[in-house]
Amino acid sequence: MKDAAARISRSFRHSRFEDAQALLTGTLFAALGVALFKQAGMLTGGTVGIAFLLHYALGWPFGLLFFVINLPFYGLAWRRMGAAFTVKTMASVALMAALAEALPRWLRITELNPYFAAIGGGLLIGAGMLILFRHRASLGGLNLVVLWLQDRHGWRAGYVQATLDAAILLAALPWVPWPRVALSLLGMAAINAALAINHRPGRYMAT
Repeated sequence: MKDAAARISRSFRHSRFEDAQALLTGTLFAALGVALFKQAGMLTGGTVGIAFLLHYALGWPFGLLFFVINLPFYGLAWRRMGAAFTVKTMASVALMAALAEALPRWLRITELNPYFAAIGGGLLIGAGMLILFRHRASLGGLNLVVLWLQDRHGWRAGYVQATLDAAILLAALPWVPWPRVALSLLGMAAINAALAINHRPGRYMAT
């Protein structure tokens, strides 16, 4: 029985090529969603939201900010999720940072409905994150800190994550008009809907 289970597990395991194309596809989807958010003057939660906030406040490149903000989280990722997850996440973050800066030069958007930007961009980011999750990678972020606080202090991860995301949105109000912040909430809802509907334990067996 154990030998059969091991053979089944190996048959579902992703190859390096499959992981590589997933990292490229997932980060491209997420970067397209970020491009829509940026064009519409929106933001979101997590480290993407912090990078947006600093981009609007300081005018520094979003991609550079996103890359630098994620640096402190890799040590925690290594301890909690292991070496393979951390290395793939580092690659995803670096690729995401590069694509976020390159896409505005490759893709010109002359007219954009803000509601489409919120919903379409949110779904693209959610789909990109889902692809990365299924190949044991991520776009870095505050999630690891949230999970650590839950383990260490018993704080409910969902409440902590929601509080941090709300703080990011509120902190953006001096630079982002409140209607755009409200649209950002819609975009965050689209991201969470894409993840909640499609990312369920036990539904996907590959590792």
